[in-house]
Amino acid sequence: MSQLSLFAPDPDAVPEKPLGDHVERMTLLVVVKAAPNPSQTYGETVCVAALRIDPGTSGWIRLYPINFRALEDPQAFRKYEIITVEAKPATQDSRPESWRPNIGSLTRGRYLSTWEKRVPWISDYIEDSMCHLLQEVRENPAARSLAAIRPAEVDDLIIERHPGWTPEETAKIEAYVRQLDLFDQGPRRPLEAPRFKAWYRYRCHAPACPGHRQGLLDWEFVAHQRNMGNRDDAEICAELRKRWLEHMCGADRDTAFYVGNQAKRRHVFSVLGVFYPSRA
Repeated sequence: MSQLSLFAPDPDAVPEKPLGDHVERMTLLVVVKAAPNPSQTYGETVCVAALRIDPGTSGWIRLYPINFRALEDPQAFRKYEIITVEAKPATQDSRPESWRPNIGSLTRGRYLSTWEKRVPWISDYIEDSMCHLLQEVRENPAARSLAAIRPAEVDDLIIERHPGWTPEETAKIEAYVRQLDLFDQGPRRPLEAPRFKAWYRYRCHAPACPGHRQGLLDWEFVAHQRNMGNRDDAEICAELRKRWLEHMCGADRDTAFYVGNQAKRRHVFSVLGVFYPSRA
């Protein structure tokens, strides 16, 4: 387990979110782009998690909704890129880290291209106990909803066929496709369900940890399987396990999971992304 520096943020501190339409311009390091979900308004929406790096201000930020498919190239920022954006508190999401961005105000900055450049920004936010985070939210639903957790041991990556969108999700997609927009260049493409879904099974460093089973919602996991095209299920699953379990969670990696909970079920956390620099 790592030792936090003297100047590290308090991992248990709950960020204060102003009330009303208070707009702030914030500088952020993007660390998560979650898998897209169906949206009637946007076709697909993405949740982004980031670390605020403004002088004198730190902590986790969740930006939602973001329609990545509609973003123009100058705004299609990457993970581990520094951005500045105007945002206001998300009034329909009481989680303290949740803000609604004004995408038109977004400007892109430096991209941290290597793990060596990323580690100094992120290492002080990594914690060792998922059990502690769960206990916090059970005692107070308004507790922290984002964190980075270093597992003691990753037991498995469970992969199953995706069942397809629910009737409610399908209705949202169909409604979006039927809509006409002045700026549409052609027919709107419906969001396809991924071929597979997956869960990590791991234990954290809490002494009596019973183990955790959390869904993997990283957009890169969806993109990885789509990039393998029409290869058969067994081959795709083998490649997914090779990268997302054997490589990212290997003994030579100092792995941590970016985790976040659901707005309606605060005790349910998922793995939103994986941090996996080489061990020193």
